[in-house]
Amino acid sequence: QVRLVESGGGLVQPGESLTLSCTASGSVFSIYTMAWYRQGPGNQRELVASIRFRDSGTTNYADPVKGRFTISRDKDRNIMYLQMNSMKPEDTAVYYCATAPAWSDHEFLYDYWGQGTKVTVSS
Repeated sequence: QVRLVESGGGLVQPGESLTLSCTASGSVFSIYTMAWYRQGPGNQRELVASIRFRDSGTTNYADPVKGRFTISRDKDRNIMYLQMNSMKPEDTAVYYCATAPAWSDHEFLYDYWGQGTKVTVSS
């Protein structure tokens, strides 16, 4: 079992920045990929970014966040981050962290999920 706890959500104005954290505990040795997903009001959950957590740190970003968001990790402390810059109202969502035992962009392969942290971008 892997336990994931997100933190850092809140209310920001358009153009501002916010950093989310996800701390993993438990059977962390099983984690190969960590990812951020989000679900906005009335929308399906979508991948935001993913990172090969244990080895190369290779990253992948969804087109809407490329150039604005940066995913990173501290593998010694089992923490993943999402630095969000130049935020837009359409970034408003509940952000979830998730883990998978392999490199994947397919949601069904992510087997552990956090409870989510709410991010609101509004003036």
